[in-house]
Amino acid sequence: MGKDYARLDLIEVVERNDGSKYYEISNVDQNGIAELAADRGYIKGVRILQLNIARTKALETYEKYVNETYDLPTLTNLTEWTEWEKPKGKVKDAFDAVLKANRIG
Repeated sequence: MGKDYARLDLIEVVERNDGSKYYEISNVDQNGIAELAADRGYIKGVRILQLNIARTKALETYEKYVNETYDLPTLTNLTEWTEWEKPKGKVKDAFDAVLKANRIG
């Protein structure tokens, strides 16, 4: 693995600039990046809904997808906000299962 592997352990709600919202499975580091993105006007805001979510197969499936698909931003290289796509099938099913297990959505 050439880059750091991000473990996801929280659920947050992100408010886009148009006022619409979406759920994301993230971690404390990426939540801080989202706060900075809000400060810079890339999104309207972000709020943590659930901390320390259970490590399940569904979470591991989504986590693996995120780590293999995206270069996660850092405080020093944030120039835009990228909303993580959730393709239909295994990834979307895993994402939805994590939300359901945590009674969100």
